[in-house]
Amino acid sequence: MAEPATWSFLTNHARVLICIARDPSVRLREIGEAVGITERAAHRIVAELADAGYVTRRRTGRRNRYTIRTDLPVPDALARNRRVGDLLAILSPDA
Repeated sequence: MAEPATWSFLTNHARVLICIARDPSVRLREIGEAVGITERAAHRIVAELADAGYVTRRRTGRRNRYTIRTDLPVPDALARNRRVGDLLAILSPDA
């Protein structure tokens, strides 16, 4: 049997989106733990996704609640005809 890969098909940005899709009120610390990155890196990625318009943040009490713009195109030259919602439907169908 082959050894498990030490690499991933998905970027950390895609993995963060999946975390947010599964739990829109997820904490940055929890995102970091799930993706295998630091909380600071999770914060940077969420900020980049928000700056690009893929994620919006709304403060609810002491926590953030995230909304993903599923209608936007996947920012990848090979998948430009696909939407973020298409990607999430495949990778996180229960979200």
